[in-house]
Amino acid sequence: MNYTIFGKTNLNVSRSAFGVLPLQRVGMDEAIRLLNMAYDGGINFYDTARGYSDSEEKVGNALADKRGKIVIATKTPSTEAEGFWRDLETSLKYLKTDYIDIYQFHNPKEVPLAGSAGYECMLKAKEQGKIRFIGVTAHRLDNAEKALESGLYDTIQFPLSAISSESEINFAKKCGEKNVGFIAMKAMCGGLLPSAAPSMAFLRDMDHVVPIWGFQRESEIKEVLELEQNPPALTGELLSDIEKYRSELAGNFCRGCGYCRPCAAGIEIDWCARMPLLLRRAVWQNFMNDHWKAEMNKINECTNCGMCKPRCPYGLDTPQLLKAALKDYNEFCENAGYK
Repeated sequence: MNYTIFGKTNLNVSRSAFGVLPLQRVGMDEAIRLLNMAYDGGINFYDTARGYSDSEEKVGNALADKRGKIVIATKTPSTEAEGFWRDLETSLKYLKTDYIDIYQFHNPKEVPLAGSAGYECMLKAKEQGKIRFIGVTAHRLDNAEKALESGLYDTIQFPLSAISSESEINFAKKCGEKNVGFIAMKAMCGGLLPSAAPSMAFLRDMDHVVPIWGFQRESEIKEVLELEQNPPALTGELLSDIEKYRSELAGNFCRGCGYCRPCAAGIEIDWCARMPLLLRRAVWQNFMNDHWKAEMNKINECTNCGMCKPRCPYGLDTPQLLKAALKDYNEFCENAGYK
């Protein structure tokens, strides 16, 4: 495993970190096994959140006995005092620790600045020794830039991958110039890249950038650990692959962040909206079954309540994306002979 000093925090973290969000989808015993597998492979940085159902509890149950050897980042969606302290105390309890290394505001609509209720809570929690460093996550570039320019944050978490835009890449470099640790979410573009190699090679050139790979399977951890044994170079075939992916994924598409949910009609929006890309970039046969047929048909039950659209951090017209995805899915099924 390769390690780096993470910006102004001076934390020595593994160049590959564990994004714990997907562990919501597996049972406790399997989650504990996967977390320990990653730890045994040298991963010492774990990113979770109060909003990821039982993910904090899984981290605590798996790694509490290794607390001094790992770095834990978690998040609160609250920027008000009451919610902040409730979330912090709950996180400490479930993580089975008395301090959190990096405590982050979770994708706030407005980045808390000096004097705000949320940021003052962060400072007080730091004084009490309950957190060590202050971070923020963002899906919108303007919010992330505001956090950086404020000079108040030790770390910023933002989507970054091999196919990120020039403005997003330049922002990541600015973070490095200001010695702010950059936690790269969506390094595999919400699961649309077929391998971790392109993003690992691309991001490895920036020492202050650490991707949090979203693990939920043993094979995913093995892939990253094997790549860490011999980190891929950004040359030749990988460069060609990156250009190909950028071309294929240009324009508006669902990144699968899930902030649009829950849906009043029960639509799995983040999966269904990405279906046209999943059919062409994954094993399409996996989506030709009664389960996915039923899930896609739920789009017909959309009530046009409009709740999902303003929740999208990328400004996508989610209802229109879903309708287009259903039309494409039905045509794909017909051409594949599945009815």
